[in-house]
Amino acid sequence: MIDKRWLQQQVLDRLAADLQQTEQAALTAHETATHEENIAENKYDTLGLEAAYLATGQARRAQAMRQALAQWQQFRPCPYDAGQGIQLGARVCLVDDDDRRQWVFLGPAGGSMKLACGDQAVQVISADAPLGQALLGKCVGDDVSVEVPPQRLNFEVLQVD
Repeated sequence: MIDKRWLQQQVLDRLAADLQQTEQAALTAHETATHEENIAENKYDTLGLEAAYLATGQARRAQAMRQALAQWQQFRPCPYDAGQGIQLGARVCLVDDDDRRQWVFLGPAGGSMKLACGDQAVQVISADAPLGQALLGKCVGDDVSVEVPPQRLNFEVLQVD
């Protein structure tokens, strides 16, 4: 069985690496926007302006990633309680109509990613995601249905920990 703390650490490591890459991209875009060679010589010379827009977007993305990282650092996955059903921190095994199994780990926002755990893949989702919303409060044996245009996906909850 995969430890939820291990999953959490994998998410934290990935978020930290993504944040570092985004911060570097923002810095590069800022340097491009402010470099003396990119000062506009006429109204059609927009390289500096475009780089400034990119730097602003990258800075906003980095801020959102910092917030997600902070949420994941404070997150404490709790053991599954069948009386409450699936809650934030649950690791859930689902089976679809074609008998395919998949594992999901329900965590805070900003950690949407797929993690390889040996020969098992675990999809990390937030409670705000459609599947996350559909899973909240469900128990082993319950059916879950999610609209993913152009189709509806149906699952059965096989296991929760």
